[in-house]
Amino acid sequence: MALARSVIEARLAAGAQVVGPVVSLFWHQGEYGEGEEWQAVFKTTVDQYPHLEKHVIENHPWQNPEVTAIRLAAGSAPYLEWVRAMTRETA
Repeated sequence: MALARSVIEARLAAGAQVVGPVVSLFWHQGEYGEGEEWQAVFKTTVDQYPHLEKHVIENHPWQNPEVTAIRLAAGSAPYLEWVRAMTRETA
C-alpha cells in the first residue's frame, strides 16, 4: 500500500489497484520457492512509464521486483484523458 500510495502521490500513475495475497511459485537463485505476494496494477501513460518503473524499483524492498507493462489497445476517450490529466506534472 505504501508503494502504491507513493506512486499516486508522485503522479506517476492516475490510479492503482493492490490485489492479494496471491500465491507465487518461482525459481530464485537456483532454488524452487513458493510464497505469498501482493500485486499492484498502475494506470499510467507511455511517457510516464520509465519514471514509474524507476520509482517502483528504487522503493521496493526486493532487489529485483517484477515490473512489467502491458500496452492498452483501446479505451474510452474520457478514461484515457483522465489518465493523461492525472499523470501530468502540473495536475
